[in-house]
Amino acid sequence: MLLKLCLCQTKLFILMFGSRSTSDMSRSNILILMIIIPLTFFQSVRGKGCVCDLKNSDPAFPDQKLKRVEAMSAQCIESITSERMTDLDRLLLGLQQRIKQLEDNVLLLEKEDDNNLYAAVSLRIIELEFAEIQDLLNKLNRTTNDYQLLNVQVAGQLENMKDTMAELEKFDNMQVIKMDLENQRVKRDLEKCKNDLKVTIPPPTVAPARCGLGEVVGVVGPRTYSITVYSTSYPYGAWGRDANPAPGDENKYWLVVLTSSNVYGYYVRQYSTLSTLLLGIGPKDTYISSSNPTTNTIQGPNMVMYANALYYNCYYTYTVCQFNLATRAVSTVVLPSDTGYNSKFPFGHVTSSYSYTDLDFASDESGIYVIYATTSNFGNVVITKLETSSPPVLGQTWKTSLFKKTATNTFMVCGVLYATRYLDKETEQIFYSYDTKTMEERYDLKINIKKMQTNIEFLNYDPRDHLLYAYSDAYIVTYGLVFK
Repeated sequence: MLLKLCLCQTKLFILMFGSRSTSDMSRSNILILMIIIPLTFFQSVRGKGCVCDLKNSDPAFPDQKLKRVEAMSAQCIESITSERMTDLDRLLLGLQQRIKQLEDNVLLLEKEDDNNLYAAVSLRIIELEFAEIQDLLNKLNRTTNDYQLLNVQVAGQLENMKDTMAELEKFDNMQVIKMDLENQRVKRDLEKCKNDLKVTIPPPTVAPARCGLGEVVGVVGPRTYSITVYSTSYPYGAWGRDANPAPGDENKYWLVVLTSSNVYGYYVRQYSTLSTLLLGIGPKDTYISSSNPTTNTIQGPNMVMYANALYYNCYYTYTVCQFNLATRAVSTVVLPSDTGYNSKFPFGHVTSSYSYTDLDFASDESGIYVIYATTSNFGNVVITKLETSSPPVLGQTWKTSLFKKTATNTFMVCGVLYATRYLDKETEQIFYSYDTKTMEERYDLKINIKKMQTNIEFLNYDPRDHLLYAYSDAYIVTYGLVFK
């Protein structure tokens, strides 16, 4: 018998399968799992033919588990699409636009003087706007609930897929996946190193007097113009936002109207938003005292809110009052004994003066200041930084050459004091500045402010939105500042 030796060619069978990456299903990254199956060969020779027997020494690959992972991955991709994720953004944008439109409509209706001829129609328009906004809110709530449920479901599915893939990786005898993951990590580290080398060194911290905005070169607006719920009965008052609010109070607005002889006030009114202030809806009143005027009540229209505390001129003294709205406690600090008060050095112009405006308060990026005049400085403006402890403490002081009675108002921006003067019934002008960093004074500024009423009794800068807040003959007004 002729024996014939048969040689069976040895081969390695490589199984490859993929799964969607759980970290970024939208990009459909493919995770390649390579399974190396060792084969054992047996040779035998029978007659003229050659028979090779092959036997797999490893357990069978669980391909059904792989198919389940692929099915779950496809289901996740179908559930979470870019189109569905943008639904929430579209609803939020629509809601924002409708609220802005409602504010504009309310402002427009308030400016119209039709002797209540169209009052019912106007209220109906506002009612319809509210209904549409409520409809958007309902859709937003339903969409949010759907996404929360979807998030819970997908999170469970992802955990199951991760566990299954970890089990399947045990079949990777040559550790191909492990090396691939290590290569990806090294690539990420290299990219991070390259990006770190390209990063520009951040600029040094700028002092408050040079907070990056530049000098004020223009005033635009008004952006907001509205009568308060007190109507025109009380031309003196103040309003604005907290320059350093507590978390959750960022959108609140405050209003103080001098309801006693246009000189004194004894409570602070707060609103949750600008819209509720303009509409007079849902105010919260916090009382300094039960009557007016009396010890520690407000004297004069100049005041600011900082860290949920109101700073103002205490009644009938040259003292700074700090009223904590949370505890209703009043703390005080006394100014120099030659400080003018009770209309000794008020703001004013040629034909009139603003009563009891001896002390002015201003907020900016670095905190709050009190602006006043003293006899030792010949009635010229003095600026003192207030440390907002409880009680407050007088900080650094600067003396200027600006005679206080020639100005109608002052405000601070980035450590620079700006003063205004009365030009005519339509125009107020920023004409003076004093830089507390360089101590440079300028009298050559000619920045006009368009007035909606004859007088501006209160003016302050908000460092959060870079707007000027004015109280002008019972009207509340905001202006935008233009920086160099």
